[in-house]
Amino acid sequence: MGEAPQIRMRPARREDVAAIVRLLADDGLGAGRETVGDPPPPDYLAAFERIATNPQALLAVAEDAAGRVVATLQLTFIAGLSNRGADQALVSAVRVDSRLRGRRLGEAMMTWAMDQARARGCRQMELLSHASRTDAHRFYERLGFAKSHVGMKRAP
Repeated sequence: MGEAPQIRMRPARREDVAAIVRLLADDGLGAGRETVGDPPPPDYLAAFERIATNPQALLAVAEDAAGRVVATLQLTFIAGLSNRGADQALVSAVRVDSRLRGRRLGEAMMTWAMDQARARGCRQMELLSHASRTDAHRFYERLGFAKSHVGMKRAP
């Protein structure tokens, strides 16, 4: 395990979309569902615009000292009535460049995400992780997340 690279977290910009899609495709699951290109296909750019204009969504990137996008995550802030009106932050699409995994970059990103959630008044944080990502599950558990729900999905 090498030394943790220095990163700076920031909101994603339109010009980051190709790099973000490359990160999303940088594993077995993503490789089968993402389309990498520079420029990225139009549907990714349209999705970016929907996210960027949604005040309840934050697509973020981590850039290294040279300004290269090396990781990404998305936060969605959800107003809630349950749990005495607790707002929550949903973390999804967490990806770290495969060449940099195991160097605490993901931990730095998740700490940043937790800070963002606290700053927005969220009392709870949830995350989505595919059932097959057992290494990621161990990582999240080390950060204090507990397996508490069973998720399901389907096409509408």
